[in-house]
This record gives sequence, C-alpha cells and structure tokens, in this order.
Amino acid sequence: MTIADAPPAWLRRIADAATGAWAGRADEWAPPDDTARESAVLMLFGETAGEPDVLLIERAAGLRSHAGQPAFPGGGAEPGDGGPVGTALRECAEETGVDPAGVEVVAALPPLWIPVSNYSVTPVLAWWREPCEVRVGDPVEVASVQRVPLSELLDPAHRLQLRYPSGHVGPAFRAGGMLVWGFTAGILSTLFDAAGITEPWDRTLVEPMPTGAGLSREGRGGS
Repeated sequence: MTIADAPPAWLRRIADAATGAWAGRADEWAPPDDTARESAVLMLFGETAGEPDVLLIERAAGLRSHAGQPAFPGGGAEPGDGGPVGTALRECAEETGVDPAGVEVVAALPPLWIPVSNYSVTPVLAWWREPCEVRVGDPVEVASVQRVPLSELLDPAHRLQLRYPSGHVGPAFRAGGMLVWGFTAGILSTLFDAAGITEPWDRTLVEPMPTGAGLSREGRGGS
C-alpha cells in the first residue's frame, strides 16, 4: 500500500476511537449465545473532492422489514464468505456495485446483537481507496445508493432523536434527503462521539417515529 493509498488521518482517528469504544462494550453488545445469525455491514468511508463521506443505501419500499430505511450495505453470511469481512464486501458489491479490489479494510469491530431479529452484526470499517461509480444492484431490495458527506451528518441542524412506539429513544440524522435512524444512526452516533468530532446539538429535540418507517426492526448500536 502506497502512502497515497493509506487511509487519511481523519479516518484513522475514527477507526482508532471506534476500536476503543467497541472494545469497552464488546461484552455488553455481544450475542448471548451462538444461535444468532451471522451478518456484517460495510461502513465504507471515502472522499469526494476532498470531502469525507460514507456510503449508505436506502432499502426498497416493498420490503417486509426495514422498508425505506437508510442503512450500511450488508447482510447475512453465506458459505464461502470466509468471515464477516468477506460477507460485508460481497454484500456491498451486490447491493451497490462497489469493487472490493478498491476497498481497504481498516478494522472489523466486535459484533453487535440485534435481539428483535437475532442477528449478530459485525461492523466492518473500510477506506474507499479507489472509488468507482455506484448503482442499485437489486431494485427489489435497494431503492438508492448515496455517498453522504460527513459534514451533513455532523451538522447540528441535521441531528435529532426519534421516539419509537415502544418508548425507546434513539439518535437520528437528516442527511442526503433521508432520515437515518435505528441501527445505522446508532453506529454513526457512537463513532462520532468516540472520535470526538460530534458538534454540540440539541439532544432535547425528540420527534415521534414517522408513520410507515419500517417499524418492524428498531435496531440498536449505541443509541
């Protein structure tokens, strides 16, 4: 890997902070046993004209669960993946057209358990060393693919909390024309807080979950 290919300082800072944050709560977030279904997501960070961004998908509106919800590319493990890194890269390629050859994996974090679906999700943090054009791989599952600037996610005016029907309150972002919530928003919030790049925002701003926002899965990950 050449110096030009190396992850930039801002991403190394996020990665180092994330590794520490997850290490400190790995037992708390881990699946309770080995019955959880293995899966992984790719947290793919890159730059557009020097502006840091992260790749997100918007799930198709017709899905039974997570309909219309923004998310990191990812999904369930399959034979031959060779572990969560392979799962995350394969799923991202299938959903967005990203070429795994242009992706530099920075860290695979300890898995997070999602009780409602019994998934054990491994977040894989990566640097988009050689960006390529992205596309919707399967319109049945994915409605859109977007590179969302971190500046939008960090803007205090774009941050809020959502209250789920259960009463649980979790972080959310308005960015890229989407409302990012649940598991994805929880991970992003945890990353930003751990890296010390969160800007002060109004944490008293709590809104009800919009109607029809994929409520069958409430997600978690640092809310």
